[in-house]
Amino acid sequence: MIALACAVPAAAQAQSWAWDDGSVPFVVSPEDVVHRMLRIAEVGPQDFLIDLGSGDGRIVIGAARLGARGLGLEIDPQLVELARDRARAAGVAERARFERQDIFESDLGAATVVTMYLLPEVNLKLMPKLLALKPGTRIVSHDWDMGEWPPDETLELRTPEKSVGIGGRSKIYLWVVPGDARGTWRSELPGYGAWEFRIAQRYQELEVSVSAQGRELVMRGARLRGAQLRLVATGAVVGRAAHHLFEGTLDGGRIIGEVTISDGETSRTLPWTAIRSR
Repeated sequence: MIALACAVPAAAQAQSWAWDDGSVPFVVSPEDVVHRMLRIAEVGPQDFLIDLGSGDGRIVIGAARLGARGLGLEIDPQLVELARDRARAAGVAERARFERQDIFESDLGAATVVTMYLLPEVNLKLMPKLLALKPGTRIVSHDWDMGEWPPDETLELRTPEKSVGIGGRSKIYLWVVPGDARGTWRSELPGYGAWEFRIAQRYQELEVSVSAQGRELVMRGARLRGAQLRLVATGAVVGRAAHHLFEGTLDGGRIIGEVTISDGETSRTLPWTAIRSR
């Protein structure tokens, strides 16, 4: 929800959503939007969710109902108390906390999921802080994107009950904080010799070239989601054209995983470890 100040009439919200002090007015996210935000992030009992500008607490309470722990950060003390009352009434107060804090000063490092319904300029100001979170952390925003950082997933739905915006629609954006895959990686595959992977990265988007035994292969696809890396290349390595599917986890200067090599008749899966050389 858009929160960080008290509620204002819908007509005023449509013209200007930010106050002179840089805070953001309180506008609730419809319950269907809350449900979809939690679902797109796959929130479950293993998660710790932090909601930035938590308003009446509905996102944190919704996460707590799914078994997660949650923390709502809100600058308006009246909304903090309202959210605490609603959490107690819902029977989830042990898993749903609310604190009066400045979202720009707060430590988000423990979060596995961060949710927000703020404003475009606020999202952009927060972006460096969000990108610095642990790879794999899911970020979900209602209505506003993150500028040049492309979302991993986007969902649009009809929300005729929403009091602001145009056309009675909402957008939900999901980002997964990417690991650092940049550089030149080298590995040795038994029976397939030396391999080199050269990766350029812009957020989660990759440009990859691969060579095996000094011969360039054709890259068919590359995907980075959090710390999980997937590369697909084709070409002849030991005299026969084959499809090579690399799947691994970034672990500092190493990638640990496996490669499946298929030539149309046989398929073989091998352990795969790559070391970043530069």
